[in-house]
Amino acid sequence: MPQKGSNPKPKEVRMSGSNHISRRDFMKLTTGAIGGFIAAVIGIPSIFYLISPALRENKAGKPVIVANLENVPLGKPYPFSFTVTRVNGWERTSTAYGGFILRRSTNPADVLVLSSRCTHLSCRVNWSDEAEGFVCPCHDAMFDIEGKVLYGPPPEPLGHFEHEIDGEGNVIITPVEVKEG
Repeated sequence: MPQKGSNPKPKEVRMSGSNHISRRDFMKLTTGAIGGFIAAVIGIPSIFYLISPALRENKAGKPVIVANLENVPLGKPYPFSFTVTRVNGWERTSTAYGGFILRRSTNPADVLVLSSRCTHLSCRVNWSDEAEGFVCPCHDAMFDIEGKVLYGPPPEPLGHFEHEIDGEGNVIITPVEVKEG
């Protein structure tokens, strides 16, 4: 018989094969699971956000249609321009480029695509009908219709773009300037 004033400790009854977990261990386990879930929900998208710029495709150097041969006159430089957007991480840079298409004959393969960038200080050259050449406004340089230096400080001829003509007569260039030499 229990004595008065003493609380007997109740016997713990366990079923066979059951595991007992204390309240403290349950709270630790629950807090850890919830914390891990929150970390995963925030962390995994953050990691993808940080590495996604490196996985994007760079569009610089992709072929660009700049004109159709129907619109390009024979023997006279035809101006064109295009924009290339480069993505470096989260920085997006758009640069405008230009050039001239020269159709030497009716043969679609007889086409020259010149850059409009002077080889001296990268000023934009313009075609002058009266001078019959490309004139650079920065240092009074001049190039002939084929892009060769006639006079002035440029060290080399105008650069050109590699190109092809598709079945519909479109002039497609690779927007990487090629220098002679």
